[in-house]
Amino acid sequence: MTIKEIKTLFSTINQLSDDTFTKYQNDPRKGVQQVIKRRRNQILKMNQVKLEFKKRFKFEKHFWDEGKSNVAGVDEVGRGPLAGPVVTCAVILPHNFNLYQVNDSKQLSPKKRLKLAPLIKAKALDYKIAVSSNQLIDQVNIYQADLIAMKKSVEGLTITPNQLIVDAMKINSNIPQLSIVKGDARSISVAAASIIAKVYRDQLMCQYGKKYPEYDFQHNAGYGTKEHLDAIKKYGITPIHRKTFAPICNLLK
Repeated sequence: MTIKEIKTLFSTINQLSDDTFTKYQNDPRKGVQQVIKRRRNQILKMNQVKLEFKKRFKFEKHFWDEGKSNVAGVDEVGRGPLAGPVVTCAVILPHNFNLYQVNDSKQLSPKKRLKLAPLIKAKALDYKIAVSSNQLIDQVNIYQADLIAMKKSVEGLTITPNQLIVDAMKINSNIPQLSIVKGDARSISVAAASIIAKVYRDQLMCQYGKKYPEYDFQHNAGYGTKEHLDAIKKYGITPIHRKTFAPICNLLK
């Protein structure tokens, strides 16, 4: 076989125990040895990813073993920005969910999140996105607005969960819930919710970026970057800015 053909062959192998490794391990061609080394490293990396993935499913598996078949992960994005809403998502994943790249949305690139979000939605048993506007945030504070949106996302599910796993919050709900600090990094369900919510909010802020081009919302997502703060000083605030957040509230005074 040519090196190109061997490269194609190894691209289909996913186990280090595959006999193909043994068959070509003594091939004298340097290109073949490079193919073998590269594929071996790729498989080792994927095995590690799968192992970490299984670890982040431990909370869900615990509840499934208790007979709670529908576990919903709940997370939010957008607590810190100076503009735009806070967005939450609740998602129920199937027991055989195997998108190994799902992780805390903050650990993933925008391109990776954009790719994963529709895949998660397609595989999820159910999911629901909810929003609390900047006006509501100003009325009740960001923490309460966050809780309101989280509750809406849970109550909006068509499948009633037996258990909730929530990222560092306590929702007003009769459904049993487990609050986990850094839940999006420790629970696959919460991570999946964080990705869906993040992609939704980023796309929303891109739309606001077209409406208010001076503020560069499509790049800063409403966070207080230097360019964003300079635009506020120069042009004032928009209808989507949070008036109770510093430094906006200070400027208004």
